[in-house]
Amino acid sequence: MAKHFLSLADQSTQELRALLDLARMIKLNPSGYAQACKGQTLAMIFQKPSLRTRVSFQTGIYQLGGQGLYLGPTDIQLHRGETIADTAQVLSRFVDGIMARVFAHADVEGLAEHGSVPVINGLSDLLHPCQVLADLQTIEEKKGRLAGLKMAYVGDGNNMAHSLLYGGARMGMTVSISHPRGYAPDAEVTARATAIAAGTGGAVQVTEDPREGVADADVVYTDVWASMGQEDEHKERLARFEGFQVSADLMGCARPDAIFLHCLPAHRGEEVAAEVIDGPQSVVFDEAENRLHAQKAIMVRLMGR
Repeated sequence: MAKHFLSLADQSTQELRALLDLARMIKLNPSGYAQACKGQTLAMIFQKPSLRTRVSFQTGIYQLGGQGLYLGPTDIQLHRGETIADTAQVLSRFVDGIMARVFAHADVEGLAEHGSVPVINGLSDLLHPCQVLADLQTIEEKKGRLAGLKMAYVGDGNNMAHSLLYGGARMGMTVSISHPRGYAPDAEVTARATAIAAGTGGAVQVTEDPREGVADADVVYTDVWASMGQEDEHKERLARFEGFQVSADLMGCARPDAIFLHCLPAHRGEEVAAEVIDGPQSVVFDEAENRLHAQKAIMVRLMGR
């Protein structure tokens, strides 16, 4: 079993299956895991602010019998006088696990390399594995399976697209990424996901045509067009992403019983039409809730007594 949770590509299909099963059991019987991390402390490093990540991790570790320690940008000295290696080694003397929401993916890798406690990637500019574990849990709840389904992501080839590629490929799904020209997912990520899918019966498709990407999809997914740290590109991206809004018309290219997912926060009228995200096919709030259960499963697996 992997000691850390940095990337879904590092988890085997069996490990992901076990995490999804554990997340389902925790959701069904939360009281049965109320002491699973008794006395454990999770250091929560936030270079980027967040509603869902902070509340779900802090609530989750508390519900498991432990406590979360919030460390915001002014509480730590990462890249401002202290190295990643020093931070990792110091925190490892105090806490039982580290969750980090950072800019550079190398930072979470450095924490894992130099620390002696489990490290969870709460988000990096490259990957968002916790969100996708919750997404897979949500899809399985709604569809009864993962293998053989088509999941279509529309928008920027960002950290969400990357983790959806890895997670979907690991679980035998067809993952389609539709992106505007110049905003393709990372080539190395796409290649690795394609190789993973070849061993699981899944497939990877990357296209600049959103209608082609969404055709016959069981799941349609999108994310904001300008992520945190890209605010100065917002106006340009609005123009470049024209035609990539998940509208009712685009949803019509998917299967009639397709579900709509979004990691939130959402900008209605930009990447998604209000009638879609607020409509009957949307399961975004069930998806948001599952961040709590999926992350509790990760903490039980890595930190549980």
